[in-house]
Amino acid sequence: MMKKLPYLCLAILFLFGWNSANAQKRRFVDVAGLDSSIKPGDNFFRFVNGRWYDTVKIDADQAGVGSYSFLNIPQKRLLQNILDSVSKTKNAPGSIDQKVGDFYASGMDVATVNARSYQPVKPILARIDAINSVPALLKFVASEIKAGNYSIISFGISPDNKNSSINIAHIYQTGIGLPDRDYYFKTDSATLQVQQAYKKYIASLFRLTGSTAAVAAKNAEIAYSVEKQNAASHKTNIELRDVNANFNKMAVNAMVKKQPNIGWAALLANLGAKTDTIDVAQPAYYNKLSAALKTVPLASWKIYLKANTLQNYAETLSKPFTDATFEFNKVLTGQGKQKTRMQVMTEKVDGYLGQALGQIYVKRYFNEGAKKRVLALVNNLQKSFENRINNLDWMSDSTKVKAKEKLYAITKKLGYPDKWRSYDKVQINRGKYFENILSLNQNDYQFQLAKLNKPVDKSEWGTTPSTVTAYYNPSYNEVVFPAGILQYPYFDFEADDAINYGGIGMVIGHELTHAFDDQGAQFDKDGNVKNWWTKEDYEKFKAKTKQVVDLYSTFTVLDTVHVKGALTLGENTADNGGIAIAFDAFKMTEQGKGNEKIDGFTPDQRFFLSIARIWRVKTRDAFMRTYVNNNPHSPATWRVNGPLMNFGPFYKAFNVQPGDKNYKAEAQRIKIW
Repeated sequence: MMKKLPYLCLAILFLFGWNSANAQKRRFVDVAGLDSSIKPGDNFFRFVNGRWYDTVKIDADQAGVGSYSFLNIPQKRLLQNILDSVSKTKNAPGSIDQKVGDFYASGMDVATVNARSYQPVKPILARIDAINSVPALLKFVASEIKAGNYSIISFGISPDNKNSSINIAHIYQTGIGLPDRDYYFKTDSATLQVQQAYKKYIASLFRLTGSTAAVAAKNAEIAYSVEKQNAASHKTNIELRDVNANFNKMAVNAMVKKQPNIGWAALLANLGAKTDTIDVAQPAYYNKLSAALKTVPLASWKIYLKANTLQNYAETLSKPFTDATFEFNKVLTGQGKQKTRMQVMTEKVDGYLGQALGQIYVKRYFNEGAKKRVLALVNNLQKSFENRINNLDWMSDSTKVKAKEKLYAITKKLGYPDKWRSYDKVQINRGKYFENILSLNQNDYQFQLAKLNKPVDKSEWGTTPSTVTAYYNPSYNEVVFPAGILQYPYFDFEADDAINYGGIGMVIGHELTHAFDDQGAQFDKDGNVKNWWTKEDYEKFKAKTKQVVDLYSTFTVLDTVHVKGALTLGENTADNGGIAIAFDAFKMTEQGKGNEKIDGFTPDQRFFLSIARIWRVKTRDAFMRTYVNNNPHSPATWRVNGPLMNFGPFYKAFNVQPGDKNYKAEAQRIKIW
């Protein structure tokens, strides 16, 4: 493989080469956004983004502004253009355009949605009223799962952790409405505010369906109490990162004996799931649930199910229901104004018919040349990663061989799927929004159920082509870069190599590193949870990841809130590795080998400026508080400053010296990959 490196580098230079004419067409470094009053070594995120951050305004209907997930905001405007067009055109019955256009139109028909009030859920609420036993309750739960309404059982189909070629049934802890189990038990003022807002939200849903204020408040307390009992048996979001502890394959016969009140045989029959074994990801939850089905009064369970159902469908009902949902969500996000109906429906279509809408999006907006150019870049970063593995001083040669085998076994998916999902069995009625939601949910359930005990189709995608995201899937051993992220500030045909390698190159390096983070490192090249390390090497690896946990746990957000180092370990490892791998790959290019300045900055400086630019994000404080509690990614500031304080070439590029706030002595800098 190494003998082909010079040839591959030439190919990369040809594909990603830049020239002064192109560079002068537009500026890729936002010089006006820089804050030169801040030293790069004190806070590089603020140095690059400070003026922008201090002057940009977050729209009232948004929780934040900037790059990455918030780049989906302008992206959605492109999708709105598509939806506005296809919804006003007479399309062939059963065609993609017809289904996308009519589903969008059904949700945009606010007059009809409002006129129906909560009539669409009345039959579901009546079925809950008719429940007269625990078996009847579980039969209802199963029937609603098939319609997309999950409550106390979370059932799904995905690869077997120990045999990634086969799809099996999995069940997970569930049964709560707040973001995480800790929200039910923490007593700080911010959490108490969320708890009260949540109870108020549940009560408002009961009032909107005819209950008096007193009854609604009582029902909210009962539903909340049931959820709190469910939450008590939940693992924390940090405990959920333990790959082996969260995979527990059990025989259904054993589950029937261990959790008798759930009635697994009948439940699986009602789900249409024929299987002898299930991965019970978090057994403690189902053990507790089995007991609670007898100790919690049936009447309380029915109130809980009503509250859960109303929350599940609230955003598909009339305006009073969507208003109530917004009033609660703004406590979590700080968002001051509801999104327009057009924005809401664009997200709904992308969520429910994402690959149908994606086909139209790709035809209209995606430059096919990006696939070839980014594929070449991915290949180049694999070479860079291989070189770094070869030069590791803490890993033995035998483990290095296994690591490189896994690295080159990674599947690369770019732009959009080779095989699009079919929605042939979905029926969309232009005048019935709620029924369309049910039809799509039912179709998706059957689509997933059909995979049970069948070979895994590794051509499938886990995101829509238009989404600004990227991911690594350990069971598939794949990296995925949809069309949505193959645009500025991540990638641009006219940008010089420094900008593209610091942008999409860093993202590619980040995703490749996920194959070797604390979780990904436990999967082999075929996507199975299987040890491929020597014992000594793995202990050294864990010691290094512990350093990452400890460092990031010192980073402060919102004055008193700290980054959760253990929760964000995988992403932080990937950020540190991604920058190093991308930089090494950049140094293979002609620009990377030179020192010609553009806009007053050297190639190396432009590389790091590009990294800080792709994480240019500003959010509301309420959103950030929720984010830090639940999101495995560090806040944007620390996605920039955290890795760079560990990376020597950054110190050299910006003359970072002892005394600078983010300076770390060379011996203290963390290097894993």
